[in-house]
Amino acid sequence: MVDKVKVKIVNSSRHPLPEYQTLFSAGMDLRANIDEPVVIQPLSRMLVPTGLFIELPDGYEAQIRPRSGLALKHGITVLNTPGTIDADYRGEIKVILVNLSDVPYLLQDGERICQMVVARHAVVEWVPVEVLSESSRGEGGFGHTGK
Repeated sequence: MVDKVKVKIVNSSRHPLPEYQTLFSAGMDLRANIDEPVVIQPLSRMLVPTGLFIELPDGYEAQIRPRSGLALKHGITVLNTPGTIDADYRGEIKVILVNLSDVPYLLQDGERICQMVVARHAVVEWVPVEVLSESSRGEGGFGHTGK
């Protein structure tokens, strides 16, 4: 059983509301809302508007993630992955796309540019202590488990 949450949305774009592409998709595709096609040059980034504004319930966040097809086929990804939209943000959702390829990419209006995943999150209440409990991993960090 999948939890459903109601999210208020204002769609000022020319495009349909985001939707899940398959029955078990976790993310909904967001579309570029631009007046005319734009070129993202190699190793350049661009802030792309979506025309969407959302009001998430308390205890929820929306994460902006790359689309695997754009990344594999064209080297286009979301720069600050995952981008986080907090429940108290009311501005337009904009996506930082970066072209990691060696060729220019022509971005079209209405093109699916990223995925948005809405999820619950916890709020931390810090408990200051002098010593942390032992674990089998201990202080093992980057690459400590080998290949």
